[in-house]
Amino acid sequence: MSIPAELRYSEEHEWVKTEDGKVRIGITEFAQSELGDIVFVELPQVGDELEADQPFGSVESVKTVSELYAPVSGKVVEINEELEDNPEFVNESPYEKAWMVVIEPTDASQIEKLLTAEKYAELIEE
Repeated sequence: MSIPAELRYSEEHEWVKTEDGKVRIGITEFAQSELGDIVFVELPQVGDELEADQPFGSVESVKTVSELYAPVSGKVVEINEELEDNPEFVNESPYEKAWMVVIEPTDASQIEKLLTAEKYAELIEE
């Protein structure tokens, strides 16, 4: 199972990639494998404010609907519109094609509180 070392992770199975002061967010390979085939992704709108640890959207699989939780607080500056027509990207490419949103974090120190790849691996092995 892929757990890229350069990313940070939430206990709710979202990943975070810092890019030029912004934060790209998606769900982990572990999360998509637990959910099964993704059939629909619901995302916030550009301009929405996300609050850390609060729901910001959902992914629907053939098994269940699962909420997405914001790993950090911030303003949505971009959404992955491709997921509307291609929700299967979440299963095929959770770290590349299936990013969900890009936000401008209101408190970048929240990123440091997220799990490292090593700590996330320990979490999912439990």
